[in-house]
Amino acid sequence: MNTPPKPLSAWIAGVGLIAPGLPDWPSARAALRGEQPWVSAPSVLPAPALLPPAERRRASRVIKLSLGIGLEAASGADVASLATVFTASGSDGHNCHALCEQLATDDRHISPTRFHNSVHNAPAGYWGIATKSMAPCQVLCAHDGSFGAGLIDALGQVMLDQQATLLLAYDSEYPEPLRAKRPLPDCAGVALRLEPTRSDQSLARITAWLTAAPARPMVQPALEPLRLAIPALRALPLLECLAQVRSAEVCLDYLPGVQLAVRIECA
Repeated sequence: MNTPPKPLSAWIAGVGLIAPGLPDWPSARAALRGEQPWVSAPSVLPAPALLPPAERRRASRVIKLSLGIGLEAASGADVASLATVFTASGSDGHNCHALCEQLATDDRHISPTRFHNSVHNAPAGYWGIATKSMAPCQVLCAHDGSFGAGLIDALGQVMLDQQATLLLAYDSEYPEPLRAKRPLPDCAGVALRLEPTRSDQSLARITAWLTAAPARPMVQPALEPLRLAIPALRALPLLECLAQVRSAEVCLDYLPGVQLAVRIECA
């Protein structure tokens, strides 16, 4: 008889979020609490001020996005010491579009900037440059289940290595004609700073395990289309509990045939 895997657990000590109409975690927290209505608007990406000038000029939308959410979640911590888990369903949609356009012409020469931004771990590389981090780093992709895969990996690292770990889940939209096949409405991302022990910055204890239960819609129904449209925002039910300081169990969409149950116990 197979023994079910042990639940994974850690403390959430920081949150970062950028999404359409939600430029940061405080704005999202107010919308998730119902204190202000959510109004759809293009995602606002902060300038990557920590990058050197040359890298700042080359930074794509997804790099600005991942740096923005990561630095918000890491506020108050030694950023360079944090292990990181980067996870995305497809990463840089605009760069992929530009490469396909160039390869469809007679001149198939690709610019070095386009090429090095095309790899899936480009945001992790720019994070290392910006923060001067030499800490362990993982880069994952699991299509629409990328947030769940990243959360499992990050929680496992926290438990096994007893090291604070930053989870960064993000997605970028594609221009047409790729958009017709992968219709993400905009870029968006979520970051969680996970720690092995409780601290003064702890927001809640998180415990996760696999389940077959169906995911439930958002308590704030206006945000349900965002949860469904952008893979990184499968995290929104979890963030809803944090915003409302509400201990609860939620079920997050993960992979076909398997879901991710998450218990939030607010500090």
